[in-house]
Amino acid sequence: MRHRRLPRYVAGKAARAPSLARRRDRGFKLRIQRYFWSGTGPRRCRGVLTHEEALELYYYLRLNRSLDELLVRLFRQNKIVGGLYGSLGQEATSVGTAYALAKGDWIAPLIRNVGSLLVRGYRPRDIMTQYMARVTSPTQGKDGTCHFGDLKTHHVVAPISMLGDLIPVMTGVAMAGRYLGQKIVAMTWIGDGGTSTGAFHEGMNLAAVQRAPIVVVLENNQWAYSTPVNRQAPLHDFADRGRAYGIASYTVDGNDLVAVLRIAREAVERARQGHGPVLIEAKTMRMLGHAQHDPAEYVPREMYEYWKARDPLSLYEKYLDQRNLWDEKEKAAIHARIERELASDLEFAENSPFPPPELAEQGVYCQGCHDIKAEWRRAKEELMPPKSSVKPEWIIKNFGAMETEAAVAADHAEQSDAAMEPAVAHPGQTAGKRKITAPAPRRARR
Repeated sequence: MRHRRLPRYVAGKAARAPSLARRRDRGFKLRIQRYFWSGTGPRRCRGVLTHEEALELYYYLRLNRSLDELLVRLFRQNKIVGGLYGSLGQEATSVGTAYALAKGDWIAPLIRNVGSLLVRGYRPRDIMTQYMARVTSPTQGKDGTCHFGDLKTHHVVAPISMLGDLIPVMTGVAMAGRYLGQKIVAMTWIGDGGTSTGAFHEGMNLAAVQRAPIVVVLENNQWAYSTPVNRQAPLHDFADRGRAYGIASYTVDGNDLVAVLRIAREAVERARQGHGPVLIEAKTMRMLGHAQHDPAEYVPREMYEYWKARDPLSLYEKYLDQRNLWDEKEKAAIHARIERELASDLEFAENSPFPPPELAEQGVYCQGCHDIKAEWRRAKEELMPPKSSVKPEWIIKNFGAMETEAAVAADHAEQSDAAMEPAVAHPGQTAGKRKITAPAPRRARR
């Protein structure tokens, strides 16, 4: 392979280098991905971390880890009501993707995405009081996990246990924001196991057809409870499931915070500019069981050792050291700040009361408890005739024929008008055309 051709391919469309798309061996894919992740690729893909951003990212990453460790201690002290679902080993994916969003964007996290909640402005006490079922929690003690949200300030849609269902919901949020002229991007997360649900596929197809400004982060943490990924689907890259719907899809090292942020920023910008949805597969590892009650004895010890050497916190600390982005004084200051905040919030949570019995009947139905009003950012006249008038007809560039090369070319032209560019790390099929002929008709038997 001539490596000098790689920049030409990464920066542009697959059609510029059709021969690359035919080289689908795993080694070639990894070489492209290393090039893209290394920071040597096109400047628009690299992104630049300022000193303040670098330290802030470390703060969120370390806070996520420290909060998780504190919650484990509280669980073992029997102070947590219900189950505890940790994010050990997956912090870089949550923090890096959420950090790429703007203030007005929307997220819908899952139970392991505590880092995204911290980035969006929630405090550790919100997470603690939720798990401890205290009245001061975001749900006033009615939920013992991280099933909470805030539609006004933080723009967080509460997670639900029905995996995959948040994708069509957030597609609707993204479409509504576009309708109102808000120019927002919606983001949600899904695990490798969750991609086997019908809601995932229905939501992805809906997002693709509607070209919704949504980014779906697929956390491939190698296990769907106790089922390994190779027993879920015969795929090396789960991002191929996005490509099946014509969605731009990326694969990234989910433990490399800088690589995750770089890809997420490009995906968010792509969606915001109106190029449709994006799927990011982050390859990472769930370093604990499904929850605290699961010892995860089904995971090979060698697998834990392999991923332990790729701990996201250690990798990012090494990144900061090698680039002289901090010193020991700044590192110690961040650790001291986190220690103070966790101690203060733990005291607050432990001193908070449990909810009174009469609270159970409140908040069940909304009867004027809050106003839901559309926040228009565009003139409504833009959505009404005559400005929005279109002819009530479909424009079809081909009739689905197979027998002529012209029909195939027309079909390719229609797809290029409606679909996004192929993903950088997942090249599409060769752009070369081939003649497809219909089978000759059989003679009718007499």
